Amino acid sequence: MHMDAERLAGSSRKWMTAAFAAFSDGPSSEDMAVHHAGVATEHLLKAFLVRLHPTLIVDGKDFNSMLYAAGHGALLQVRGTQVKTIPLGEAYDRVQKILKGKIPPKPKVWPLADARNGVAHCGYHDPSEVHKVFTNCIAVIDQLLVELAVGPDYWGDYKALHDKLLGEGVEAARVRLEGKLARARRVFAERYGHINERDRELVLTTVARVITPGFIGEYSASAACPACSSQGSLMGHNSVDEERWAVVLTPHIFRCFVCDLRLEQEELDLLVVPLGGDVDVDVSPEDYYNEFEPDEDYEPDGDDEPDGDDEPDYSALLRAYRKR
Repeated sequence: MHMDAERLAGSSRKWMTAAFAAFSDGPSSEDMAVHHAGVATEHLLKAFLVRLHPTLIVDGKDFNSMLYAAGHGALLQVRGTQVKTIPLGEAYDRVQKILKGKIPPKPKVWPLADARNGVAHCGYHDPSEVHKVFTNCIAVIDQLLVELAVGPDYWGDYKALHDKLLGEGVEAARVRLEGKLARARRVFAERYGHINERDRELVLTTVARVITPGFIGEYSASAACPACSSQGSLMGHNSVDEERWAVVLTPHIFRCFVCDLRLEQEELDLLVVPLGGDVDVDVSPEDYYNEFEPDEDYEPDGDDEPDGDDEPDYSALLRAYRKR
């Protein structure tokens, strides 16, 4: 077993070619298609990590594997076939922390991993998720190919199919975005349309102050809501731009508490006025480093709604005016 990025990238390409071939064969081969796509993604993620250092893909609890990855397997006569490496999900998490802002955090429900593991372990996949598996896989791999300086020949004879699926994925995201915006506008009209303009401004200012508890401890940035124009919050990962010596926010989520609009990272760049770019935060790098460890990242738990004792008090004015 040779842990080198070139070998893993080559293996990823073979698995991806097999995935597209199975996909092209139709529904009877979709199980192999999603499985192979998952393996292709895993190998390319590991190629990125191995390029940094081979120990980054091994199970940190297995000393023999770490020894082998460090180039000293002969000390304990460890064979490559005995090495334990990390699974797809952990490989993604590790790469995402390094490439934050370039690939999004792993979702709580991840069709790519679910399909790959379902086929590998119990011979099952959800037919309705096949296109989503491929669009997710393609988006991740495209970014990794840039990072690894691998050309578009990775896709081989299936480049046209890659482009078609990617386009379908973007179009589906646009449809979801328009649905979210329409729902948010309806919520806004139902809640606040009956309030006179002067009182409405006071109510909306009160609501807009609410901060999602799940993001306390991270700096956020204000931005105009694309649905109702109130001030919402961009939330995500903070880091220091060393060249400009400034703290920046890489948005992963936009949330408006006035109309309940929530947008994910892929949707931020599809807006008429995109919200996905880095934003400077009004805090000094010195204060940032004093408050946070440099490698500390926020990992969403999928539940950012206030509940129980954390429910913020929107004030008597809000309770009096807001329609339920």
